[in-house]
Amino acid sequence: MSVFNSSTLYPRFLLTGFPGLEAMYSLISIPICLVYIISIAGNSTILFIIRTDTSLHQPMYYFLSMLALTDLGLSTTTLPTMLSVFWFHAREIPFNACLTQMHFIHMFSIIESAVLLAMAFDRLVAIREPLRYSTILTNGVISGIGLAIAGRTLTLVFPGSFLLKMLKYQPINVLSYSFCLHQDLIKMAVSSRRISSIYGLMVVIFSMGLDSVLLLLSYILILATVLSLASKSERVKTLNTCISHICAVLTFYTPMIGLSMIRRYGQNASPIVHVLMANVYLLVPPLMNPIVYSVKTKQIRLRILKKFQKQKG
Repeated sequence: MSVFNSSTLYPRFLLTGFPGLEAMYSLISIPICLVYIISIAGNSTILFIIRTDTSLHQPMYYFLSMLALTDLGLSTTTLPTMLSVFWFHAREIPFNACLTQMHFIHMFSIIESAVLLAMAFDRLVAIREPLRYSTILTNGVISGIGLAIAGRTLTLVFPGSFLLKMLKYQPINVLSYSFCLHQDLIKMAVSSRRISSIYGLMVVIFSMGLDSVLLLLSYILILATVLSLASKSERVKTLNTCISHICAVLTFYTPMIGLSMIRRYGQNASPIVHVLMANVYLLVPPLMNPIVYSVKTKQIRLRILKKFQKQKG
């Protein structure tokens, strides 16, 4: 039977958990649920602390709020399909629902990359121009940065779903993960995918690619400024203000690079390794960011402890 018959108008897409471990899905779902609960609770706590404490209404914490909102969006976007696979073994997902999930996953990933870049700019200004910090990063500038991030994200992500919808697929398409990604959907196409492939590459170059270069440049300038300080204690103190952000950058980019390397060079690797790396890429940043900022940022840590002590009292 030809794949281009009427059934291809409504192709079926099947999600994949951990191949070969279907009998252990109930057990596997426990750590995944814990990760989601901690991620949502942690990021919600960060937002609550910043919103209710007026002393934290500063540029650094506004950007941290953007990061927490992005992580909440990323967590809630991937949660439904993962739980449907691991709890109910419900693998089928409608094509339009798959495109919608893909749209939001890539949207929040691009936003997170841009917010991390904005936070690097914040640290750069704070270290190089401490006396002009409040006059450079005004509320208007921060709002403009937020609008620029949203505008770039919509411009880059919006065409993706339409390009994928124009392709033709097999009647039944087995995806590689328990969520929908552009690079996974495009592999399922049986018609020419050249335009979609070029589009995907351009999105990566003008989002994560560009952001990573600017991040590196920001830290080169930060390091040059720090090394120019006369006192060793001042250098250490200044670098400590960047530790949380460096951890967030590594938490975001390391799994992404690992997933890309596995997809490109790990053809002989077990499918479980591919699935595990994809899950790490989407689950770890929302989990680790609130933990890192709660532990390493004194102002956040003290206010969280104060809230808990007040509740106990």
